[in-house]
Amino acid sequence: METQQQVWQNMTGKIFQNSITQLVEEAIIREQANGHRLKVCVGSDSHVYGDAINYATAVVFIREGKGAFTFIRKEREIQKISIKERMLNEVNKSVEIAYAICAVLDAYGVEMEVHADINTDPDFKSNVALKDAMGYILGMGYVFKAKPYAFASSNCADMMV
Repeated sequence: METQQQVWQNMTGKIFQNSITQLVEEAIIREQANGHRLKVCVGSDSHVYGDAINYATAVVFIREGKGAFTFIRKEREIQKISIKERMLNEVNKSVEIAYAICAVLDAYGVEMEVHADINTDPDFKSNVALKDAMGYILGMGYVFKAKPYAFASSNCADMMV
């Protein structure tokens, strides 16, 4: 799968050579061995710069009551697209990663949420993609969160895009 060959880093910029599946499994083993109960949230964000769109996808590990840490993947595409298409591209990038890691999470009993950087308020432009994004994520069998509860996309990925 193409996703497995992407470059991942942490929030400080440290680059990892392993696939996201390996990074997730190693993190779960380490954190559970230290007695942490985990939840994983996956989300993506994007910013437009002229004809370029920068995307960031975040895989956030929440240690119940003990903080969190994140793996980030950055991508850049040259294209002009509508706000709806860009929001759905973000969701697709998140679902792609969720799908890649879900078997590992299931094997270790770790819950997952997929976060969409889409506003639930119809006064915001991103809202045009809300129903499609929610249907896609829920249809894949994942827990769906949108703004203001979608911190993996609207905070973690946003900081790195």
